Amino acid sequence: MKFTSTLIAVSDLEKSKKFYQDVLGLDIIADFGANVTLTGGVVLQTLETWKKFINKDEEQIVFNNNSMELYFEEDDMDKFIEKLNKFKDIVFVHELIEHSWGQRVVRFYDPDMHVIEVGENIKMVVKRFIQSGLSIEETAVRMDVSVEFINSCLE
Repeated sequence: MKFTSTLIAVSDLEKSKKFYQDVLGLDIIADFGANVTLTGGVVLQTLETWKKFINKDEEQIVFNNNSMELYFEEDDMDKFIEKLNKFKDIVFVHELIEHSWGQRVVRFYDPDMHVIEVGENIKMVVKRFIQSGLSIEETAVRMDVSVEFINSCLE
């Protein structure tokens, strides 16, 4: 058994393709009309075909349920936030925050109100703390991880 992708139903396939390409930089691997496979293991499926596949009425398919998210990582969080802020129609779950361990994240919705999280690559968090003047030991304490983990991120 091998996990290969996450499929999400979308109400407007063209709008969703544009969003995932423009906002998240994903590329189309395969476009089968009602089903589009993107890089990163994301698959978009039209709502019309999805409801037939699972034999459900449209009312039984719930968008904006806030029960899951698609998670992405970004090396240059500042640059991504600049890019994200250029899209005036983005609806935020929350704007950029920093978790207690130092990772910066932003959550927002795609056109069908699926939650998207973009988190700072944890290796970049380590590098940011080291570049700010913290020692390896201080960074480990700040992030609540082992010194070995910090060293592995710096290799």
